[in-house]
Amino acid sequence: MNSSSLPQRATVRKKKPNRKRKKRGFFRTLSRLFLFFIILLFAGAGWLYFAPSAQNYRYIIADTLISSQHRYLAEYIIGEAELKDRVTEYNTRFTHMGDEKDTHSIVVTPEEQTKPLVEIENISGTGYKGFVMTVNDPTKVRLGIPNKQGAGEKVSSMVERTGAIAGVNGGGFADPNWKGNGFKPIGVVISQGKLYYNGLSGDHSTQIVGIDKQGKMLAGNYTLEELSKLGIQEAVSFQPRIIVNGKGLIKNAAEGWGIAPRTAMGQRADGAILFVVIDGRQPGYSIGANLYDVQQILLKHGAVIAANLDGGSSTVLVKDNTIINKPSSQYGERYLPTAFLVFEHPEQIDIPNVWEGLDPANIDAGKK
Repeated sequence: MNSSSLPQRATVRKKKPNRKRKKRGFFRTLSRLFLFFIILLFAGAGWLYFAPSAQNYRYIIADTLISSQHRYLAEYIIGEAELKDRVTEYNTRFTHMGDEKDTHSIVVTPEEQTKPLVEIENISGTGYKGFVMTVNDPTKVRLGIPNKQGAGEKVSSMVERTGAIAGVNGGGFADPNWKGNGFKPIGVVISQGKLYYNGLSGDHSTQIVGIDKQGKMLAGNYTLEELSKLGIQEAVSFQPRIIVNGKGLIKNAAEGWGIAPRTAMGQRADGAILFVVIDGRQPGYSIGANLYDVQQILLKHGAVIAANLDGGSSTVLVKDNTIINKPSSQYGERYLPTAFLVFEHPEQIDIPNVWEGLDPANIDAGKK
């Protein structure tokens, strides 16, 4: 047989993979993706800074930064002049939100007296998680303060030390570079019907959040003389008041002063005190809420009066010696000058005045 007539076996050579070509292809794809994201970034920045439709978003970002320890960054979003104007505008607006006369009254029903003293409810919304703590007897709330001069005290420590059932952070304080010692309150502190601290100049009014001797919540602009005539029992200075006479004072989210951890206090017509605590600055869990969100939560829960309390990294809720929420401070729970505490028998509690004999002007807010 002629060997040339036999079928020939095809010989296939395996080509070695061209690693250099694959590597070049990988880097080409990577560079294209990088270029795409750069273009997207510039396009997004251009829209954010120049598009009229993005104005609300610019203000939300700026307001969020203003309410944080990175306020200076807001200048890069809206400019230095706009930043100053916006802060001034909000301060003016917040002050006027305390002007309307509060006419609400409370009627504590027998049904309320049979409920547990403290009830806590989980709440959530777009971008936030938090809690509503209801205190069904408003006369059981007292103002806690530190027990040692020179530094504030953690709310969890106040609760444990005094034997309180629960506690929530209270009023603001001087906080230089967000590293304050928590011992110098802003405005006034009133405990057990007595003026414990007065940081006001002259006979000016201050926007307070507190409770009178009958358990009625007070919030708004008052002079010390007016507060005395109203029988104020416990109070701190803070703003803004967000609900008065059953209506919300913040029109929409754009007026909500950015997104942040929040604490607020309100009261229903049946006397029950409501504390709203919103966690924030924790992506993946809770970013935070604006004041409009907080207002709507309180209205939904029947508040006829409500006011903002110190929030941000101060926001904390303690129940039965356990911190219920997730404070945002990277250093853990903060040292504070005041907290609203709940007691089963508040008449048995003695809270000495830690600021007695001290001149507010001489208190160093940053000394550790």
